[in-house]
Amino acid sequence: MNALTALSPLDGRYASKCDALRPYLSEFGLIHARVTVEVRWLQALANRPEITEVPAFSAATNTALDAIVTQFSEDDANRIKEIERTTNHDVKAVEYFLKEKIAHIDELKNAGEFIHFACTSEDINNLSHALMLKNGREVLVVAMQQIVDSIVALAETHAEQPMLSRTHGQTASPTTLGKEMANVAYRLARQIKQFKQVELLRKINGAVRNYNAHYSAYPEINWPAHSQAFVESLGLTFNPYTTQSNHTITSRNCSMLYVVLTQF
Repeated sequence: MNALTALSPLDGRYASKCDALRPYLSEFGLIHARVTVEVRWLQALANRPEITEVPAFSAATNTALDAIVTQFSEDDANRIKEIERTTNHDVKAVEYFLKEKIAHIDELKNAGEFIHFACTSEDINNLSHALMLKNGREVLVVAMQQIVDSIVALAETHAEQPMLSRTHGQTASPTTLGKEMANVAYRLARQIKQFKQVELLRKINGAVRNYNAHYSAYPEINWPAHSQAFVESLGLTFNPYTTQSNHTITSRNCSMLYVVLTQF
């Protein structure tokens, strides 16, 4: 793509500044996150002894599934886009892709239909969007911390360097350059803390949040507890009460992260 024809300056003038975020906040990042959620959900189901149709996976099979996530490539993403041209459904394309990927694994031949089991697309999407935000935030926090560390170093170096201070538009009692740098470092450190504390509240509970399909198939499982454990295993916070959609939470997360970031 020519930078001059980019729809956004993030892919144009500032493209080089965003390279570290591309693996997570691009469409590739979204597709990868969906693959991650679907694979981890299948593994979580296999860990339930009540689901006899999907016995616990061997170490070798789990390693193969992990590799689908950790070795996900642009070729894989392009294959999913190719499937989507037939399905006209982005999440369903991920499901079909995974069925292709596990078809050669003997232990998983009967597990294909449990990919996306009892899920609605929003279950996958709201978790995927949260993983994108989580991973993107981790990249930004590293850069933010480097800035704070640099300012702290300046504060220490110039701790005794006198500096004229002002109040009410006129000169006042002196301060030091180091102390003023420390002011900035402390404020920015607090912003990092708040940035990291923005809660990514997520769910996986079916079409209308009542675990209807879940309990219909396996009534003996405590599905809210299982879902909570799964969401938390992804490094996210479980939201026990939702409708089908979690869009308002996602938009709120984006807004809160943006507000904190703009104050940095």
